[in-house]
Amino acid sequence: MSTSTNEEIHARIEGRNVCTEFLRTVAAHGDLVALRSMNEDGSWREWTYEQFAHDVATVAAGLKKLGVGHGDRVVLMMRNIPEFHIIDMAVLFCGGTPVSIYNSSSPEQIVYLTSHCGATVAVLEDHGFLERFLKVSEELPALNQMVILSDPQGLAGPDVVQWSTLCSGDRMDLVAEAGTAKPDDLATIIYTSGTTGNPKGVMLSHSNICWTVESLRETLELPDTLGKRVVSYLPMAHIAERMTSYYTGAFLGYEISSCPEPGQIAAYAREVKPNILFGVPRVWEKIYGGIHAALAADPEKLQKVNEAVAAAIPITEAMAAGTATQEQLDTYAFLDDVAFATIRGLVGMDELDMAITGAAPIPADMIRWFRAIGVPLSEVYGMSENSGPMCLTAWKPRVGTVGQACAGVEVKIAEDGEVCCRGGNVFVGYLNDPDKTAEALDADGWLHSGDIGEMDADGYVKIVDRKKELIITAGGKNISPANLEAALKTIPLVGQAAAIGDSRPFVSALVVLDSEIAPLWAEQHGVTGKTLAELAEDPVVVAEIEAGLAEAMSGFNNAERVKKVTVLGEEWMPDSELLTPTSKLKRRGVNVHFAAEIEAMYS
Repeated sequence: MSTSTNEEIHARIEGRNVCTEFLRTVAAHGDLVALRSMNEDGSWREWTYEQFAHDVATVAAGLKKLGVGHGDRVVLMMRNIPEFHIIDMAVLFCGGTPVSIYNSSSPEQIVYLTSHCGATVAVLEDHGFLERFLKVSEELPALNQMVILSDPQGLAGPDVVQWSTLCSGDRMDLVAEAGTAKPDDLATIIYTSGTTGNPKGVMLSHSNICWTVESLRETLELPDTLGKRVVSYLPMAHIAERMTSYYTGAFLGYEISSCPEPGQIAAYAREVKPNILFGVPRVWEKIYGGIHAALAADPEKLQKVNEAVAAAIPITEAMAAGTATQEQLDTYAFLDDVAFATIRGLVGMDELDMAITGAAPIPADMIRWFRAIGVPLSEVYGMSENSGPMCLTAWKPRVGTVGQACAGVEVKIAEDGEVCCRGGNVFVGYLNDPDKTAEALDADGWLHSGDIGEMDADGYVKIVDRKKELIITAGGKNISPANLEAALKTIPLVGQAAAIGDSRPFVSALVVLDSEIAPLWAEQHGVTGKTLAELAEDPVVVAEIEAGLAEAMSGFNNAERVKKVTVLGEEWMPDSELLTPTSKLKRRGVNVHFAAEIEAMYS
């Protein structure tokens, strides 16, 4: 399929900003539901696009009274709630730049982030977030005002602006103010979650956002985006969620249901029945684990489903390639009718038009499994520095690759194997850091991703690993830890894994038991009444994992294979010393935290 060039997309979005695109949606589809949130009794609050714009106008006027104007920065700290959309958009209509920070940010991190971006106003969800700002307020002289959304007990104090006060004044004329922000002005600053060191502030302009949404509109090839249901659940401090729900929602007319806690995504999916769902790999692994745990109660049913999946995988791959025969199509229709449709219905995925995974590596077999049961899962690749998406082929994916370049994006593999891209989605630079900007962005406009990759003759890209994360063994062998970890997670009892081996004589790994599958497996094999920590030390469980290790490593040569594993029982949680908020491994943190366990494997 031919796609538009970078220049053609630029021509289509010339002179536009996020505000003008939002108003286009409001004018054309004001009666559509834009935002939803669940009440405690299970009912829903809803905003149409017209009501969304009404609230934006009110909040924008309130922010303007607080002094927010062109070029000012406003820091946002809140869960995934509809008010985020309203506040973020209101800041843009003031000509300012909203900066979301992770809810887990410590007071020390708040000082760094808020000072680094020069925020003059902070908008915080509740008193818990406010307390962290108050602890370090003397270290934030540029922060003139704080606003709190929810303060039912009135704990905030007179110097903090209440949400009701902010919303009590006149409304801004959005049409008149839509051009306050220029296309080259910053629409947001994304602080990279980073696995080491202070996060960098990725500057994305209105032009970057408008260009990227236009590229996605063409890449996704959805005939109609209006009213498409999306569950928004990841932190808005992450570009994946901002682009998947907030920006594309406002531009393309999605219906966004906000899920305030990422751990509730499965329950929300069953309730909302989304048409589009983005998930980091751990989300898909959890859904897979939950389905298997439910099926494990009936071993005969589990066996039949496994057999059906095995039969369906080659058929779905032929379907994606456009080579499926009528006999294959009929076989798949039968399998779907007797097994897969029911499974999709149970997890709220029976109305999915598109399912996407990204932000971290995922085992290829996981994608094959979901596609086999009729969940149209494909992989997206990108980074904050290119506004989110670089590669995505949703309808004809080649499992094991992250797809082809998105519309208008140029992608190449440099001489040293690094994946590079160029296009209107490439960021302005890192805030206050010209040296780091020069490292990432060369004179010809190519963004250097830091990832090692390969590209086939049809332009499908395979990511090998992070350039700086390759394991170099004591024997000088360069090894991809991400590929090993993906293979380890194909062992049914393993939910998470970290490969170890830098400057070591061989590769070992830490593996974490899957919290849903492991207890059920143990019970079926006569190991009862044990906690996950106890199961991790049980000889029967350890032997099962070690038995699966040989098959998992069969695709690697002897120097690459994991030779020893240590089994752990406590799941690694996102936004911790071990994982970033999007569940990327913090390898330095893993090595420090489990130093004793690692040394024991080499003693």
